[in-house]
This record gives sequence, C-alpha cells and structure tokens, in this order.
Amino acid sequence: MDFLQQYEKWLGFDGLDKELRDELLAIKNDEKEIKERFYAPLSFGTAGLRGIIRAGINGMNIYTVAQATQGLAVLVNKENRASDGVIIASDTRIKSDEFVKVCAEVLAANGIKTFVFDAPRPTPELSYALREMKAAAGINITASHNPKQYNGYKAYWSDGAQISPEQAVIVSDAINSVDIFTGVKRMDFDEGVKAGLINIIGKEIDEKYMQVVLAHRINPDAIPAVADSFKVVYTPFHGTGAVLVPEVLKRAGLKHLFTVAEQMIPDGNFPTVKSPNPEDKEGFATGIEIAKKEGCDLIVGTDPDADRTGVILRTSDGEFIPLTGNQIGVMLISYIIEARKLTGNLPKNACVIKSIVSTPLADAVCEANGVKLMEVLTGFKFIGEKMTEFEETKEYTYIFGFEESYGYLCGGYARDKDAVSASMLIVEMAAFYAKQGKTLYDVLCGIFEKYGYYVEGVQNLAFPGVDGADKMKALMQGLRDNAPTVIGGKKVISFSDYKASVKKNADGTEEKIQLPKSDVLLFVTECGDKIFVRPSGTEPKVKLYYLANDKTKDAVDKKIAEYTKDMTALMN
Repeated sequence: MDFLQQYEKWLGFDGLDKELRDELLAIKNDEKEIKERFYAPLSFGTAGLRGIIRAGINGMNIYTVAQATQGLAVLVNKENRASDGVIIASDTRIKSDEFVKVCAEVLAANGIKTFVFDAPRPTPELSYALREMKAAAGINITASHNPKQYNGYKAYWSDGAQISPEQAVIVSDAINSVDIFTGVKRMDFDEGVKAGLINIIGKEIDEKYMQVVLAHRINPDAIPAVADSFKVVYTPFHGTGAVLVPEVLKRAGLKHLFTVAEQMIPDGNFPTVKSPNPEDKEGFATGIEIAKKEGCDLIVGTDPDADRTGVILRTSDGEFIPLTGNQIGVMLISYIIEARKLTGNLPKNACVIKSIVSTPLADAVCEANGVKLMEVLTGFKFIGEKMTEFEETKEYTYIFGFEESYGYLCGGYARDKDAVSASMLIVEMAAFYAKQGKTLYDVLCGIFEKYGYYVEGVQNLAFPGVDGADKMKALMQGLRDNAPTVIGGKKVISFSDYKASVKKNADGTEEKIQLPKSDVLLFVTECGDKIFVRPSGTEPKVKLYYLANDKTKDAVDKKIAEYTKDMTALMN
C-alpha cells in the first residue's frame, strides 16, 4: 500500500477522530505533506517510538499509540504476566494525557491489569515503580528533551530498564500484524476502572521513591553543614521535576532554593524556551538572572521527563557557563569516590559504568583512585544490564553510571538515568566543597590541572524527511567502505566497526570487539583521540562524538576543530 492509499484508508475509516480527520483534509492537495505522514510507519525499537504529533502512520497520534500498545500487550500476554500489570507514566507534553488514556484502554481490553499515574511523573520514578511493584512492564509517554512538536512512547520491562532488542522484535512484529484501526482492542476507560483493570496510583509511590533517592546521599551532612548561606537556583523547564526535585532538596537540608517560577508551570508548549533541553544555556537565561540577583553560584535544570540534568556554574570571573554532560559526570565520579573514601565507604570492588562515547577523563579519574571503569554501548539499558549482572555475580559493586548526554544514576533502585537523584547529588557535591571554601568551578579547574585537559565535541547532522533514513544508511556504509586513514592531520591507528564486531589496526591486525553489535564506528588517532559516528536511535540524525585531550585547553580545542572540519567534509 503506497502513501496515497494509506492516506485514503485513514480518511475512509468511519470512526476516525474528528480532529485528525480535519487535519488530513487540510492537506488533501499537498502530496509532499501526505507523503511525509504516510510513506512509512514510525519504527518501533528498544527506544520505543518517537515522532511529531500529527495524523498519519508516521506521526504520534491516538492510533499509532494504540497499535504500539496492542503490540506490547502481545508481549505481556505471551509471558503470562497480565496479572502483574503494566504501569503507565507520562511527562507534560502535548497529548501525553490523551495517549496515557489510550494505552490503559488497550491494555485493559487485552485483559492486562494497568496502573496509571494520576499526573505526569519523572521517567526514573516509573523505572523505580516497576521494580518496587514487581509489575510486568511499563509505558512512558515522553519525548525527553525534544522540541514541543514531538512526543514519544517508551516501553519498559519488569527490571526497570527499556525492553531488550529481542522483546522489541516481538512487539514490532505484533504491531505489523494488526490493522491500525480494526486490529486493536479498546475498552472504555471508566469501564476498565469499574472492572478493576485500570488502577490509579500516585503519592504513595512518590513517597517511597523520594525516600530511596534520599537514602543514596553520599554525605547526608554536606548540605545541612552550609545550609544557612548556601543558595541554589532550579528549573524543571515546565516538566515533571517541578514537584519532586524541590521536595527532595528541601528534605536533604537545603534552605535557600530559588525556582524559576514561570518554568515551574507544567506546559507542553514550553513557552519560555526554544527547546526544553538542559544542555542549552539559553533556556537558563531567567535562572541566571535570579542567580545574579540572589548571589548563587549554581543553577540546576532538568528536562521534561526529569531523566537528564544540566548545570550552570559561576566562574571566578563572575561569568555563568554551562557544564557538559561529561564534565558533570566526571565531577560526580570524583566527588563520590572522595566522599566515600572519607567515610570509609568505598567498596574494594567499586565500579563505574559509562557509555563508549563518554569522556576518557572518567577512566583517568577511576584509574587514579583504584576504581574499575567499564564501558557499554550508548543507551542506559546497557548500564542497567551491568548493574543486574553485578547484583548476581557480586564481582563488582556499582557506585555510579553516566552517559555524556546528561544522564546519571547512583544506586540500584532504578535502571534508567535519574535527574531527581542527580540534582540532589550535584547540590550535595557543591555543598561539600563549599564547606572547604571551593566552588564547583574551582573543582572542575582542579580536575583539569590534575589529569590534563579533556574536551569533547558533539556534532549532529540532520536527515529529515522521506529519504532521510536511506541517506543515513548510505553515509554509514560509505565510511565503512572508505574509512579515512588521516583525520585532522593525525594518522588513524585503528578503525572499529561495532556492527561487524571488528577492530582493524593500521598494522593490518584485527581484533574482535567484545560488545553487542551496534551501528557505531570508531576512529582512533595516533595521539589517542577518539571519533565516534552513530545514527541516533530516536531522531533522524547522525551523531559524531569527538573525544580529545592535551596539555592545554587551546591545544585540544584546536585538534577538535581540525577533526570536525575533516569529518564534515567526509560526511558531505
């Protein structure tokens, strides 16, 4: 069925939602727009679905959400876990509440017990709730830090992590086998409640979750020790962190917390920012003004589903600068190790886990402190797999995990990154050093002075539209077929293809990569710098990661600029 036939099928469905019908009728003379919406369905994978909110098989709407949930229902029933239930959460995005209701109706119609949060909640709370309630699976309606036009659908399993590749195939096959209109079961929401299949949850889970987050403070005395003078600014960017982050910080002993009032309001239009992304400094503009007025050195922000954490610091010159996700991760590693050593609470088999594209500065810090560091593929579920492995084998004790994309987790209560916990630990860390007369900027400078200057760059190449996926595949294949031997004037000493599980060295030798297959390429230069290339799992983008270090910041910045110039030319 081609895109025009799909379009006519939707318009021909008598029960089509009026709003979506009107939307489709409005584009009846725009073949390009029709093709954008109907050329192919949103692809379901381990990261679930993510797309623009719009009518059509290539959009996030009540029908694509219902069809995906029918697929998940097949997985849950195949595992005979209908009575264990599925927990549904969401962020504050447009249509999230509507999509949550649809998910519950589909699950109930399939005989699966469902637990629905009474309001938007952080992603990590869902992960925690799955483990605490011993539920079969979870659904999170969220598009993380994407622009307001987007929404998404993440599927989780009972361990609190996103579903495995094998489970994603089962769900995807089930989705493809049912008609989007007639093949999906639905039960009226109120009927589902009356039948005991749909259950509302909320504050009781909040309380348990906050208690377990607070139990993972590294030094509970740090914040109270400076509470009379210590000040912090916080913003949730109109998202789910608004209630829980301030409450956790208050319970941790913080007395002077200044919130960005207009950004505390839940709103999927994100009216005060271009994008609700805590890695973008411009979204912190109002927070910076508050910090200047109140004399704060630290501003913390969380994205809409509160799984990513951004930080703005005041420098010694009074300027406010954003930290990268790598810098935050390394500072937390350094702090956790130092504080645990002081309290005699650092396990002999302590282990930190990071994604392969995250900074090698973390390796240097761990090595200097006798802590094991492990690398996994990008995606927090892979960190979660190692955490579960450690719990079973006892070979290592997990103390921290992070990704360069602003995701952190301290503690085994969840299997996804947690901005509520990370916000608490960042504030605790700042308080710990404030007691010593240091700001976090002083600490960051000290780390660079001790270990050298490590700088990371991320480049995003967008491939939107109908032929975007094909262009991305061709680009990746081109790099495989014609791997560069020199980048930025530096000789490439090894080329790794994680999809083929092979590392090829410049001397002609080869090594097997001991990680799951993934569409990732790695080039290592003669000075040890790394350049990763991988397609995004959630957006039509190819991402390039530049990881370099040198004796001075200027020297490493120059290398990254040269690498970027050459790789950009290659990609084009």
